[in-house]
Amino acid sequence: MKSRTRTRRRQYWLLLLCACLATVVVLAQSRGRRRGPVYERGNVPQWQLEPEFARDSFTFARIKYRSTVDRSSYAWWTDYPDADLNFSWRLHQLTAMRVQPDPKVIELTDKELFDYPFIFMSGVPAIVLSEEEVDALRRYLLSGGFLMVDDFWGEEDWEYFSREVIRRVFPGREPEELPPEHPIFHCVFDLKEKPQIPNVYFATRYRETGITWEKPDAKEPHYRALYDDKRRMMALICHNTDLGDGWEEEATDPYYFVTFSEPKAYPLGINILFYAMTH
Repeated sequence: MKSRTRTRRRQYWLLLLCACLATVVVLAQSRGRRRGPVYERGNVPQWQLEPEFARDSFTFARIKYRSTVDRSSYAWWTDYPDADLNFSWRLHQLTAMRVQPDPKVIELTDKELFDYPFIFMSGVPAIVLSEEEVDALRRYLLSGGFLMVDDFWGEEDWEYFSREVIRRVFPGREPEELPPEHPIFHCVFDLKEKPQIPNVYFATRYRETGITWEKPDAKEPHYRALYDDKRRMMALICHNTDLGDGWEEEATDPYYFVTFSEPKAYPLGINILFYAMTH
């Protein structure tokens, strides 16, 4: 796993030459439909990989898990499949990266977990992991894998995720808040702040007020990293923000696209992926 992941990282950073998002003028592409590994692409463009890259390309991999609440924003399918499809399309469109057109949904106990150096979780305020899943996630992260967690708000949600995931996977290992000057905010696109991205309905409802936090105790966005003993970042936990909605809902409202999707959600998503694959 370690040698394979390192090789892929070298290939990715050579390929990941980004075009400027400011040149994107077409409101995009998606309306995929849910809820399992089988979906319709909507009008997200399809593309073909060159045969030589068929086994050496990036695949967006989302983790499927159980939860105590069976509704959107509290389950594994939060923002799925549109976020996954749109982000994959934008990576293909805006970078020199070879990207699989079909994102994957996998479970932590699947053998192919270790084939994906980057995995994504969303809507985690009610996540439930078995001991087998906890052990698998620990082995995956310590073996060189990277986890991005997104879209949960407020201190109650943070405490739940900390207790049910972080402290079980890595007892005694505390996540560290990234400062604004951390390279992850500047490595490809130079972000001037740690962005807070609300969901599209909240953003459009409060567009005249400047309010971007979805809960009273969620005014400050947090980007907290988990490191291994060699200071490699194993996970980035994006709290009080919703990058996935910035990808999923880019075509829903022009205001949302130009305010959140284009200048914040996509640039930071690309930065996170670039950093994860090169460090």
